[in-house]
Amino acid sequence: MCGIAGVIFPALAAGEREAAVSRMVARQRHRGPDDRGMVSSSGATLGMCRLAIIDPAHGAQPMSSPDGRFHLVFNGAIYNFRELRPALAAAGWQFRTDCDTEVLLAALVRDGAACLPRLRGMFAFALWDAREGRLTAARDPFGIKPLYCARLAPDGLAFASELNALVASGLVEPAIDPVSAAEFLAWSSVPAPRTIYEGVTNLPPGHLLTADTHGRTSIGPWWHLPEPRSPQAAASPAEFDEQLRHQLEDTIRAHRVADVPVGAFLSGGLDSTAIVALMNRTGARALKTFTIVLDDPALSEQEPARVAARELGTEHHEELVTGARVANDLPRILQHLDAPTGDGVNTFYASQAARAGGVKVALSGLGGDELFGGYPSFRDLPRLEHWLPAWRRLPRAARGAVTGLLRTRSSSRARKLADFLEHARDRHELAALQRRVLPEAQRLELLAPEVRPAVARLGPVHPQLDELTAELLDADPLQVISAWELRTYMADVLLRDSDVFSMANSLELRVPFVDRVFLEWLWPQRAGYRFRAAGTKAALADATAGVVPAAVRARRKQGFTLPFARWMHAELRPFLDDTFSSASLAGCPWLSADACARYWRDFQDGRDDRRWSRVWALAMLVAFANRRPTA
Repeated sequence: MCGIAGVIFPALAAGEREAAVSRMVARQRHRGPDDRGMVSSSGATLGMCRLAIIDPAHGAQPMSSPDGRFHLVFNGAIYNFRELRPALAAAGWQFRTDCDTEVLLAALVRDGAACLPRLRGMFAFALWDAREGRLTAARDPFGIKPLYCARLAPDGLAFASELNALVASGLVEPAIDPVSAAEFLAWSSVPAPRTIYEGVTNLPPGHLLTADTHGRTSIGPWWHLPEPRSPQAAASPAEFDEQLRHQLEDTIRAHRVADVPVGAFLSGGLDSTAIVALMNRTGARALKTFTIVLDDPALSEQEPARVAARELGTEHHEELVTGARVANDLPRILQHLDAPTGDGVNTFYASQAARAGGVKVALSGLGGDELFGGYPSFRDLPRLEHWLPAWRRLPRAARGAVTGLLRTRSSSRARKLADFLEHARDRHELAALQRRVLPEAQRLELLAPEVRPAVARLGPVHPQLDELTAELLDADPLQVISAWELRTYMADVLLRDSDVFSMANSLELRVPFVDRVFLEWLWPQRAGYRFRAAGTKAALADATAGVVPAAVRARRKQGFTLPFARWMHAELRPFLDDTFSSASLAGCPWLSADACARYWRDFQDGRDDRRWSRVWALAMLVAFANRRPTA
């Protein structure tokens, strides 16, 4: 795992490029405290900082081809590098290391971007071809590892693993894009390819970027979701369960590949317990597990995690998180953020515990809900789709009266339903509205008047609507919901926050459910086998019967929520009072200061305690805009 960076800019002196890249690498040192490196060649400078996981002694980067033509910086892990290596050696590559970086370099030198569909792993890399003066960069299919880039006038390009690093280069101005800020209020993220900063691009998951020294760039997808059906799909539920168990064991084996200790996050829920149980089954020994515990017994996962750890025989570690601790750590948390977020604090502390507990790599159950129907969207959206035609046949006045009434309710669920009924015409538009944080009218109210017209023109639906609708034309309704959860909420919020907060603690976080090989097998399976009426994630529970403890399999799904609503009235109150002060809001001219201050007062007065997450997200946006970046 690494932080990578580079500047492609022949008009800039090599010394200036190297100074800029050095600043970017230094700003990302938490991503790779074990090693640093830099190379300059033909108008380009590439740099990296390394967290040594595979072949720690010999995997230094940038890594160059023997003839000096190609230079690679790589963030992530290629789990099947040992399987790929023999063919590359047979083709003439003489390996000097036992690491995945050299296998990736050899594959790119031999086959270029054509090698990407053979890679199993999480990755963001940049390859410089000194002879052709061309950069090739790519991200893994799901966007587990990040890559940001910015054009430098007149014909240059800078890239890095973090937005903070691009800013640290001194070549990129951190000017907040008002429309991107508005997108954050809608989705609790800025959907790729936009970022929170003007002129800076987030390379989308599964995309390839090429750029040359003449300023020509192109970006396009190299990976798509598989076809929705396959003649090789399992013929019965029993056959599906057997194959699913085999595929789960296969992805766990792949994700355990490392030359350093590997642990796991364990909440006591089905997803994380299945990961830990399968790690044991596939040969893990003396496994360390980590969980967050709270001082609120109603929300804490302490007891179910202890039960799972005891049943599975792990060395279990608990990390107590309190409101006072979060308040004390907020300055550090804010400095690590690439963009505002209303989520991810739990990952920050779980990662801190894992690193302190002696592991460099931890596996997480992230992705189980998206793949096996763990969210309410898998129940709610089909019901709404069923009634949508009848709703649309009602007179416009009647529909307006109903949605108007719903918008007057204090419940965020009622206001979201109003958005569904007003804007959605089919299952894709329902899915494109599912992850809205603020209803459209409320979002526009919080924006400055001069910003509202541009945002209103974008409309209330997710910007990926056209792209995903075309990609999912023949998909089953539940596949559509799964794809939307994978490509939006998981990619833009969960994976982004997981990367930021795990790497803030120099921990490599791996997600075995979010695996190309696993998904390409699972995706075309019959929907009735994958999403079962028997209960939430019943297919995963059935496939892991006998491996996951019965107490965990029988436990009702419970989402993990930190007690922010209580903390915001107590330990976090000083931070929020300062954040919503006139002076602080003045630093966000694209927001309506009066509306934002009123939003905070309404929460303080208890008029809408259920919307704590919206208030917190708004506060993080304001605090992010006002922070003072550090080196």
